[in-house]
Amino acid sequence: MESIIKNIDRRTLLKTGAALGGGVIASGMPLSQVIWAAEGKVLKVALQFDLATLDPGFYTSSYEINVMNCLYSKLTHYKPGSEWGWELEAAEKMEQVDPTHIRFRLKKGIKFTGGYGEMTAKDVKFSFERIFKHKYWTAEEFGPLDHVEIEDDHTGVIVFKTPFVPVWTIVFPYATGHIVSEQAVMKATKDGGNFGMKPPAFSGPYALADWKQNQYTLLTRNPEWSGPKPGFDEIRIVPITDIKTAERAYRAGDVDFATISLDSLATFKSNPPPDTKVEEHPSLRIVWLGMNMDHPKLKDINVRKAIQWAINVPQVVDTAYAGQANVATGSIAPGIIGHREKALVPPEGDLAKAKEFLEKAGVSDLQVTLDCDNSGIPSIIAQTIQAQLSQIGIAVQVNAQDPGSFGTIGQESEGDRWKDMQLFIRNDSSLPDPSYYMGSTTASVGIWNWERFRSDRYDELNAKAVTIEDPNERAKLYYEMQDLLEESGAYRFLTNGATPVVYRTTKVQAATRPDGVPLYLDFKPASG
Repeated sequence: MESIIKNIDRRTLLKTGAALGGGVIASGMPLSQVIWAAEGKVLKVALQFDLATLDPGFYTSSYEINVMNCLYSKLTHYKPGSEWGWELEAAEKMEQVDPTHIRFRLKKGIKFTGGYGEMTAKDVKFSFERIFKHKYWTAEEFGPLDHVEIEDDHTGVIVFKTPFVPVWTIVFPYATGHIVSEQAVMKATKDGGNFGMKPPAFSGPYALADWKQNQYTLLTRNPEWSGPKPGFDEIRIVPITDIKTAERAYRAGDVDFATISLDSLATFKSNPPPDTKVEEHPSLRIVWLGMNMDHPKLKDINVRKAIQWAINVPQVVDTAYAGQANVATGSIAPGIIGHREKALVPPEGDLAKAKEFLEKAGVSDLQVTLDCDNSGIPSIIAQTIQAQLSQIGIAVQVNAQDPGSFGTIGQESEGDRWKDMQLFIRNDSSLPDPSYYMGSTTASVGIWNWERFRSDRYDELNAKAVTIEDPNERAKLYYEMQDLLEESGAYRFLTNGATPVVYRTTKVQAATRPDGVPLYLDFKPASG
């Protein structure tokens, strides 16, 4: 990386130590005052997360993938546009030989920086198998991967123990599908582990030129890239975790692309800043109320069903999202295989029926806690549910905590807090395959499965569904799985949210996945 930085004209770099993001924006000082004018076309974007690693095998957030897409090559990548699809990237050809074998042939001439030579099938094998060696959670994305066989320098066969249909939608075109240099990573890490924020080599159109924690990330053209030329000479990424701050940064001209909040959407549409395009995209997120089935207060299914039926979901969505989000029908978002037409419990619920369930349980004067993170919307959701449950005589204490603390509350590996957890608001991202939504297996109790839901039938369906290619047959299994979740009483599905984005039409032609996630490599300058 040092050699790349030395090859970049310093006038295109940010001033050393310039406090971008929170520091600059909070003070009202525009970024233009702390950045030297670039030579060429510059893309300036806000990212809702600061980077913790640029190692695709050990990523910590979906936002990191937005950056990795620019730095490394994958066998395939997501197409921009309104329909989910993928196309070849580093691969010249991909072939499903049989249900458990996929042959790939790499394009020739894809170079790693730093003198690490051409990308080969050995690098693909190393990139995929290293995650299993280090037992990192991302290995789950590969499902039943067994190994990668090498046929020649550019050809290999990816071998699974059992068929795994989601490899096409959530492995090859996404995070763990990025290919790193075996030689470079082994030299940098000795054991092939996480190289963090110090990538030893790049194989994509851009290279990491500079990064300052909580301030900025600067990408510049990779001089050794021989593929299609990207639209911009530089990409400047400012981490702005507060979405309202990102909106102010956009209005001030500090960034030219940003995600905005749903409660600001109406204002941006009716009174947009000059030269601004507002786009609304469906989201793949799932927001739901979960209940710890093992807690003494929630062991009785009638108590859980009372809570389900007391929650008026449209009211929650109107309050928390200014009516700009959908009402979820289950854990799988619209447009994805397995999305249900409707939930088993009506969206508006039924207070009379809720009270009947409480009477059946023989419970009165129930007091419960409701945990959520304090990032804004989850707190509003929690307070709305608090008011709704009070209508059937359930007193709710809302415990809003920082996202880091909340994110571990249901994990047994983090201590005993899970034992006291009762109700909670989850807000999880997903990918365009139904398998990514269905984490409530018995094996994941105390890990992802905070409800501690257990069902042999669910586990059986979960294992079978990833092996079925026919989308209609697959969907039937996911319908039943969502029914099982809802019938347990431990889930009240709320919304999939939405992803509105804004960009400056005089600066950029933006390109996103169908869910509004930016694909920076497909962005083009407005003039070109």
